[in-house]
Amino acid sequence: MLAARSEIQVDKDEVRVTEWRLAPGSATGHHTHGMDYVIVPLTPGEMTIVTSGGERSKARLAAGESYFRKAGVQHDVLNETSTEIVFLEIELKA
Repeated sequence: MLAARSEIQVDKDEVRVTEWRLAPGSATGHHTHGMDYVIVPLTPGEMTIVTSGGERSKARLAAGESYFRKAGVQHDVLNETSTEIVFLEIELKA
């Protein structure tokens, strides 16, 4: 798989905001979230989530419909569709 592209937009003591762009056939790579975070989809789409145990699930995104997750989530995020997926990840540091 191709590597997803990320760009940090804000990095302060309290928060980090990263824009993620997943082209078709790309993935973030397996990672663990060290902080609570909010995802804000900028495009609609469907991501494939792969847990550290290899379990796969689909996550549907609607532009502007945010969701929250606690620290400790371990997964890889894949774009197995034919359109780019773009979202903001807002990590809460404090």
